[in-house]
Amino acid sequence: MAGNTKKDFAYITDLHYEHKLWHNELNFYRDEIKILQARLEEIVSKNTSNEVEMGVESFQNRFDLNRKHISEIKHRIKKHEKFLVNYAKDHPIAVDHVHFTDHTDIRENFERFRELYREMKTEFNRFAVKWM
Repeated sequence: MAGNTKKDFAYITDLHYEHKLWHNELNFYRDEIKILQARLEEIVSKNTSNEVEMGVESFQNRFDLNRKHISEIKHRIKKHEKFLVNYAKDHPIAVDHVHFTDHTDIRENFERFRELYREMKTEFNRFAVKWM
């Protein structure tokens, strides 16, 4: 991961900064899912039709999947952050000048999650408007 031959590189401070932003955003999504879950429970309490039940089950599953993805992304971030911390401990003098391979795989995974989450939230809000 550390080295100077890779085209896509970043400094440790930049990687750490991005990790912090992602972590905060993931916490926001986790908290927002709690709000959406409460709204879903409100919909259930006011509607008993099969169409509503199917939608509720679908969104419940999607909320669960999003929680799982949040946990998985956080784990990947934590693992990468641990690598950076260990590297900094082992190389305290030069660490600020080393180019690390950019974490594009984590970034792409995070951006894809963000996109799918927004789609799910938009669909949920349409569902909620229809049944409230």
